[in-house]
Amino acid sequence: MDQDMVLRARVKLLGANRRVVRGVEGLWIYRLLTQVEPEVYGSKLAYVLVEASASPLVRELPGQRLALLDEAVEVARALSAANPHRAKVLARALAARRELDSRQAT
Repeated sequence: MDQDMVLRARVKLLGANRRVVRGVEGLWIYRLLTQVEPEVYGSKLAYVLVEASASPLVRELPGQRLALLDEAVEVARALSAANPHRAKVLARALAARRELDSRQAT
């Protein structure tokens, strides 16, 4: 792991002055930091992935939406059962995944 990139991600996170950094920047930050501290940043990554799957940028790209949601489910499932955010982010990711499946079926 490139420690300079980890430091850059932490600085961006601190500089954002928000509870959750969203969008492309949030995806980059949380994907990187989840590799270093999965229990700390994994729930935020799953949250931002689900949010990104509903963005106008990928609304008409079911393959990309599916990839984002599959990643969110995978990240949420990888969290420890003791993680206080695991159940909520996993339920949210699975619900979004089911909704996408039902839309594609119609």
